[in-house]
Amino acid sequence: MHDDLVALLGAEQVLDPADRERSADATVAMGLRGRADAIVAPRDAEQVAAVVAWCYERGVAIVPRGGGTGWAGGAVPVDGGVVVSLERLNRVRSFDPLLWRIEVEAGVLTCTVQRLARENGLVFPVDPGAAEQSTIGGNIATNAGGPHTFKHGVTGHWVTGIEAVVAPGELLRVGGPTRKDVAGYDLRALLTGAEGTLGIVTSAWLRLIPAPPVAIPLAAFYPSAAEGCEAVERLLGSGVVPAVVEYLDAGTLAASAASFPGDVPSEPGFLVLTEADTSEEDARELAEALGPGAQRPDPEALWRWRAGVSIAVVAQRGGKLSEDVAVPVDRLAEAIERVVAIGAAHDLEACSWGHAGDGNLHATFLLALDDEALLRRAHAAVEDVFSMAIELGGTISGEHGLGWLKRGWLSKQWDPAAVRAHRAIKDALDPKGLFNPGKKAP
Repeated sequence: MHDDLVALLGAEQVLDPADRERSADATVAMGLRGRADAIVAPRDAEQVAAVVAWCYERGVAIVPRGGGTGWAGGAVPVDGGVVVSLERLNRVRSFDPLLWRIEVEAGVLTCTVQRLARENGLVFPVDPGAAEQSTIGGNIATNAGGPHTFKHGVTGHWVTGIEAVVAPGELLRVGGPTRKDVAGYDLRALLTGAEGTLGIVTSAWLRLIPAPPVAIPLAAFYPSAAEGCEAVERLLGSGVVPAVVEYLDAGTLAASAASFPGDVPSEPGFLVLTEADTSEEDARELAEALGPGAQRPDPEALWRWRAGVSIAVVAQRGGKLSEDVAVPVDRLAEAIERVVAIGAAHDLEACSWGHAGDGNLHATFLLALDDEALLRRAHAAVEDVFSMAIELGGTISGEHGLGWLKRGWLSKQWDPAAVRAHRAIKDALDPKGLFNPGKKAP
């Protein structure tokens, strides 16, 4: 295999298959690590197509990899195969700031697109965590979200065109710089969020928008999740569309509140964060919805603190098992309280935080990675969280995807007809089942 791939791509593009970093993603913190038969880093889309054609001819599994920041095991070669790392597809192919558009290859970092937009008075609103490591290709593969998803939508809302390699090694292009295109089936949307199970995205056209006139964050603490979620509903009914609606529960605040850039009550039970990006008047409307305790933290300090919340939680025990379920917003308080109860039932410390406006919880169980019994209990607790989300009319994944860790759960969320349609699409576009096998599977 090694010699064939060297002949196909050149020695510099074939990496050490024992490279542990490229055989794992962020789920290594949950104990998941894979094993690659080969790792390649193609230099362009044509080389990606050549690798896929080679694998498809020989029946070898193909595992695409972006920045390795995923939380569902989507980039992990669980059962071997060829890992196709897209890190060298890092060119900005075109940038037209006056037309609010950019075309980038899959390996371009999220922060690079954000920086280019910002330097030209624009914004790329997609803001998943780890912007310095996550890539545009990975964002598209998982249809990534983030705090600003509430107002601006997930990654797919900003993709107008895709170039991808599909079976048995063909380069496909759909969409492009055109802002509207309804000519055929929406293959662009189909490949977005497919987690590399239908093909490998190699580049994309992205929409940008002018930077908002203001960015005024607001924060308010509440005694309980119920009272905090009432404030969330008041925000939604305020007549103003906030840029962000976030929450942190009591357990999360216990780990992170000490460094909060503002006033913190002696026993913080729940925190709601929001942001006005339209006007000072709208900021006042949102503050009124939050109630008398609303405060205005420094924007840079607040979002830097928010980005570090996960790290603060991990520091409590050395590890965590965290899942990104979502429920209808009117069931959010119930879901938050049930996460803590599920943790108690499994003798685990539990907490959650997330995107309140979307009903999206990061349900989290603290653990020590060297404690196998604790890890088993945490996995059992996560199964209960999935069941709870489905029971409340929600979903097993709001933004991270299914990957490997949630395999089999789609069949429990969807009805049989939807599952059959899902499988039919997979079989049609990947008849040998070689693209990221076992991932995104019902």
